[in-house]
Amino acid sequence: MKRFICLLTVVVLLAVCALPAFAETAAPAEEAVTEADSSVGTKAIAAAIAVGLAAAVGALAMALAIGKSNESIARQPESTGDVKSNTMLGLVFIETCIIYALIVAILIIFVL
Repeated sequence: MKRFICLLTVVVLLAVCALPAFAETAAPAEEAVTEADSSVGTKAIAAAIAVGLAAAVGALAMALAIGKSNESIARQPESTGDVKSNTMLGLVFIETCIIYALIVAILIIFVL
């Protein structure tokens, strides 16, 4: 529970710190800034936050899974094969979520 509260605090702080980046400023009258030009920075920040957050949470999840699997192998060495296969399957699912976040970030940059 303590880790969850810490992670939630970090996410909230990141969101609060990113708010000024999403604030709109008035363009000077002599410069004609198009809407597409002003949204490029916002798209880049959104993509960076999406990939960075997914990678950080995925790395934490992988570290916990590997640590727990090593602990269970140390307690019962005869179940090494089952634990390894289940751990690899879990790591594949975690990595898939990270790849989906990368795809979403690419869509944010190039499609939206």
